[in-house]
Amino acid sequence: MTNKEKINYKILSEEGTNKNSTTIELNISQSNNMYVIHRALIKQLNNKRYGNANCKTRSDVRGGGKKPWKQKGTGKARAGSTRSPLWKGGGVIFGPKTKKYTQKINKKEQKLALRNLLYNKEKSTNIVENFSIQSEKPSTKDIIKKIHSLKILLTNKILIIVAKKDPKIYLSVRNIQNIEIIAANQINLLSIIRSKKIIIEKQALDIITRTYNG
Repeated sequence: MTNKEKINYKILSEEGTNKNSTTIELNISQSNNMYVIHRALIKQLNNKRYGNANCKTRSDVRGGGKKPWKQKGTGKARAGSTRSPLWKGGGVIFGPKTKKYTQKINKKEQKLALRNLLYNKEKSTNIVENFSIQSEKPSTKDIIKKIHSLKILLTNKILIIVAKKDPKIYLSVRNIQNIEIIAANQINLLSIIRSKKIIIEKQALDIITRTYNG
């Protein structure tokens, strides 16, 4: 069963003070809160795995079409192919093959997990009217200055959720180790879990409510 929970976020000004507030409603499930998050997280982690280990069996190894010698009369053991696993250069018996680790989860469960996690991260979430810099060109210095103005330490793992990725902001942020920036329609559990502080644009918050509250 899901029920609506209101989250009252404080909107921070450029000086890091509470300018005003905004409230959103999220449909969350308190009965299986962590279970749904765990399922969605395991799915995301498994989908990132690559089962690239691959050995060639005797049917995959090139060559070996000709019988090495006749069946009888040579005194040697019978052989049908030089690509037998018993021969040097032959195939591998029971070697590893490419494997898929992908898992599936219902879309409603995936959205519920994201909503539950956002609800749990309420205290470490900050809302800003607009995450932008005054410089016309990418500037890491301006981004650091903006983060400090919001009274957030750069030693924390920071997740910035914007309405739309701005190339200037992206280029400014990519040199900073502890900052990750993603669009509101591309948020994922792993990024939210890893972050100690979350900064969300007000416009991005509206997109999150529309996209993941269904």
